[in-house]
Amino acid sequence: MRTLHLFPGQGDFELRVLRDWLATRSTARDLAAEVFAAVDRAAAEAGLPAIGPIALGTEPPDGRESVDGPPGAHQLALFGACLTVHRAAAASGRAPDRLLGVSFGEVGALTAAGVFGLTDGARVAAEVGRLLPRDGGLTWIGAGEAAVREFLDEPDVVIACVNSRTECILAGPAPALERVAKLATSHGLPAVRVQVPFYAHHPALIPAAAALAAFVRDLPCHPPKLPVYSAAHLRTYQHPSAVPELLGECLTRPVRLPKALRLASGNRQAVLLEAGTGSALGRSARQVLPTATVLSLPELGSTP
Repeated sequence: MRTLHLFPGQGDFELRVLRDWLATRSTARDLAAEVFAAVDRAAAEAGLPAIGPIALGTEPPDGRESVDGPPGAHQLALFGACLTVHRAAAASGRAPDRLLGVSFGEVGALTAAGVFGLTDGARVAAEVGRLLPRDGGLTWIGAGEAAVREFLDEPDVVIACVNSRTECILAGPAPALERVAKLATSHGLPAVRVQVPFYAHHPALIPAAAALAAFVRDLPCHPPKLPVYSAAHLRTYQHPSAVPELLGECLTRPVRLPKALRLASGNRQAVLLEAGTGSALGRSARQVLPTATVLSLPELGSTP
């Protein structure tokens, strides 16, 4: 049975969950210290405060405070958390056969596969945070893609992520998102603003995509040690020379999670581990692959 590690995007992240999980697991704490040492090297280069003392301290900030930090801080914290969970899972007997990167999670998945070294992966994570526009956001809609397209009439708002047959994420400027949310509510559909002040998977980010590709092009990229599936490209990363452009394009292309999950799992029974602190990605995976075994951080805590 295949084991997939799923690297999530930025909308479902809480440092306190990581702290509570690490509190009783000394091996995982050692791995976290190694990961966040690399994160803090990248933070120092980017002019950001050290993330490790915040993430691994006794009183880390809640999710909102993490998001509201300087651009790049939230991304570095999430990157560090995901790589910690991935490495701890592998060390406890749940090493992956394949990796799936979802949105920002593509950076972590590529790092886990050895395409980037740990510090270089953190550098990319910080750069993504710097490039994301902070004049808008994301809104969760409790409806599938076809239903959303029936009422979506804001040209600046796009379907950024298709999570399942009953969930989508919209991206765009804040005023337009507010109008779309009201329209969705008038159609009897739930609409909830995702608690992040930035957005991605939008054509307005074409210049940012080019800038990210240029940044990555200056870093060493290695062949992946494991297959890395992209939820934006619906394919695996293969030749290292293609990584900069493909990763940059993730800022503009929509995520199609159901297709990506089926592709990465081969439509076979699989164990899926959400390599993060949340459960939203796992919840979507259960809808798409009902026969899969889906684990999140609490379930990982029960492993030896």
